[in-house]
Amino acid sequence: METLRSLDDVADVVAATIRSDRRVVVGIVGAPGAGKSTLAEQLVEVLYPSAVLLAMDGFHLPQARLVELGRRDRMGAPDTFDVDGFLATLIAIRRGYGERGNVVVAPGFDRVREEPIPDAIDIESSFPCVVLEGNYLLLNADGWERTAPMLDLTFYLDLADDVRIERLIGRHERFGKSPEDARAWALGPDETNAQLIEATAERADYRIALG
Repeated sequence: METLRSLDDVADVVAATIRSDRRVVVGIVGAPGAGKSTLAEQLVEVLYPSAVLLAMDGFHLPQARLVELGRRDRMGAPDTFDVDGFLATLIAIRRGYGERGNVVVAPGFDRVREEPIPDAIDIESSFPCVVLEGNYLLLNADGWERTAPMLDLTFYLDLADDVRIERLIGRHERFGKSPEDARAWALGPDETNAQLIEATAERADYRIALG
């Protein structure tokens, strides 16, 4: 598997796949704190107006539902997302290219409240490339196995664990957790998920190592 080492390298690979006759869907995967959201945002900026971004975070189940299911204490695990809703949106994205007036509406995510925001993102039919970023796009379990076959190109973003974890702790603190709670969450639920995600790296078309 080839490893890419710059944003420009990633952009070149994606740009080479963009077509005029159908929409290309690109997936960027990485463990929590690896920097996939930042990378995806930068990639879309480089490719604009050919690409638009959709993050998997918007498909988190609402906290009230997680409480009902007894899963709130491991929010972010594979079964704490609306997998069916995500897949339905992905199907609509694949079908909607080039149809005038066709807009796919998708949820966003409020990191402060840790809640999905319904109908926050409009994906216009004019974009030939949609960049997805999320943890479980290459997972072969819990319903996520239906995702990878719908992706045209996939990347796994690598980052040294010590750097990744410290970044993750800092992010939790910025969004309201105490230093103690931030470290406990990063080393607990987040790290459990990270190990699961890292096991999917071999399924990606490319690795990305930026640091």
